[in-house]
Amino acid sequence: MDVEQTIPALRERLQRWRDSKSRIALVPTMGNLHAGHLALVERARELADRVVVTIFVNPTQFGAGEDFSSYPRTLQRDRALLERAGTDLLFTPEVETLYPGGTEETTYVEVPGLSDLLCGASRPGHFRGVATVVSKLFLTVQPDVALFGEKDYQQLLIIRRMVRDLCFPIEIVGVPTVRDADGLALSSRNGYLTPEQRRKASRLYHSLVRCKERIRAGERDYALLTTRAMEELRDAGFQPDYFEIRRAADLAEPGSGDHHLVILAAARLGEARLIDNITLSL
Repeated sequence: MDVEQTIPALRERLQRWRDSKSRIALVPTMGNLHAGHLALVERARELADRVVVTIFVNPTQFGAGEDFSSYPRTLQRDRALLERAGTDLLFTPEVETLYPGGTEETTYVEVPGLSDLLCGASRPGHFRGVATVVSKLFLTVQPDVALFGEKDYQQLLIIRRMVRDLCFPIEIVGVPTVRDADGLALSSRNGYLTPEQRRKASRLYHSLVRCKERIRAGERDYALLTTRAMEELRDAGFQPDYFEIRRAADLAEPGSGDHHLVILAAARLGEARLIDNITLSL
C-alpha cells in the first residue's frame, strides 16, 4: 500500500492507473478505523480495480465545543488495518493541503433543505463542512465510485443530492451498517463510552427496532410513536436529540401514501453522540 500526503503526488499515481484503464474507488474516512470502515474497503475492492482510502479529520464539519481537537487520531494502527484489507493507496493530507487559504474564508459547498434537518438542526454547519470536504476529495481523486456507510443515512442522501446537482460523474454506493453483537452500530466515537454506558448503548438500536415493529403491527400515529421512543430513551439515561420517522427518499414527513420509510435517532450518552437508523417498507 502506498501513502501520499500531497495532491500532486496523489494525482501522478492516479494518472498511471487511469492510463491503464483501472476503475478507481474512493473510501473517505476520518480515521480511527473499525470493522465498519473495513466493510467499505471490502465492498470497494469488489467494485473497482484500485481502492483509495482517505484519512482526514475535517475541521469544517465540527462546531464550536465539539470534539475536533480530541477526535481520536490513530494513523499507524489505521495504516496497518488498511494494508491488510487490500487498500492500494492511502491519502492523508494536512489541513493546509485541502484548505490552502484557511478554513475561515474558504469556498463552501452546501446542499439546501436536506442539510437543515435532523443532525443538521442539532449541528448547524455540519453538513456544509461534509459537502465541502467530500467535494474536494472527489475533485482531487476523481474516482469512478465512492462508498459511504448507511449508518450516516442523512449524510448519504446529502452526498447523493450533491453529486446529482453538481454533475459529478461518480457512482455513490451505500454500505449497510456494521453492528456489534448487541446491535450497537459501530462508530469511532463509541470509544468515548464508559463500560457502564457501553452496556446500555445498544438500547438506541433496540428503540428503532421496537418502533419498526409497532409500525409493522399497524400503528400509524407517527407523532405518538416518536414521543414514546424519546421518553423511553430518556428513561434509559440518554439525552435524545431527535427520534423521527421520515420518508426514506428525501427525509420529508411521511404521508399516508408513503411506503418506504426510515426511522432515525440521535442521542447523547455521556461524552458520546450516537446516531442510528433503520429502514422499512410497508
